[in-house]
Amino acid sequence: MIRKEIVLPATRDDVWEALTDEDRLEDWFANDVELDLRPGGGASFRWSNGEERHATVTEVEPARRLAFDWEDEGTVEFTLDDDVDGTRLVVVESSPAWSTALELQASAFALV
Repeated sequence: MIRKEIVLPATRDDVWEALTDEDRLEDWFANDVELDLRPGGGASFRWSNGEERHATVTEVEPARRLAFDWEDEGTVEFTLDDDVDGTRLVVVESSPAWSTALELQASAFALV
């Protein structure tokens, strides 16, 4: 299990949108995203190198919590909380796919 905490200099609503809006996800995580944002909904992430991953949304609490079960194995859970410097994002995952991408996104937020 990997657990990371990142404080982003953005509102919870902005961070939530970056995690759940297909167009925003395509800006920083995958080249093509389909996301049915409800428990039991499907999620597909495709990259330009041909890689494709599928997941099922297991939990949705807008601007607070989002969780996926990956089809191939593993889980990822996002929890958002207010922080004096913006939003504290806690990511718990059994697959490291999100960690590197989130660190890059945190750097991008810091530069804006």
